[in-house]
Amino acid sequence: MEFPIIEETEEEQQINFFFEDAIFTIPDEDQLSGWLLKAAQAEQRDVSEINYIFCSDEHLRKINIEFLDHDYYTDVITFPYDSQHIHGDVFISHDRVRENAASAGVTFERELSRVMVHGLLHLAGYDDKLPEDKIRMTEREDFHLGHCTFC
Repeated sequence: MEFPIIEETEEEQQINFFFEDAIFTIPDEDQLSGWLLKAAQAEQRDVSEINYIFCSDEHLRKINIEFLDHDYYTDVITFPYDSQHIHGDVFISHDRVRENAASAGVTFERELSRVMVHGLLHLAGYDDKLPEDKIRMTEREDFHLGHCTFC
């Protein structure tokens, strides 16, 4: 018995965008994905798959409580699935991003890009719990934002 050869017609996406209870438009998904893939390449890491899930403060707070036992709002939570490649889910509160952008005096798109690359860096193995780790993480965020032509 011979099995038919099934050709894949569509390449599997490495970076995906989902919206839980958030409604806003990502200006150019292809451009944003390309920038994130270049950031991963600069970190000398291969991307298997990243799922960016945009949600509200309340939704992300519930995730924070359920999975991390933290009862507070945050802008981003990452769930890595593979230590060899960048592979995981990045939950982002659009409410926090808007508030942080206003506080920092930057555009929503700029702050969203910062939080997205922050999540990618977590999936790449960076941590920000210790002061010296936080400094290194911010340096890498700034480096990548410096190479962002649209944010």
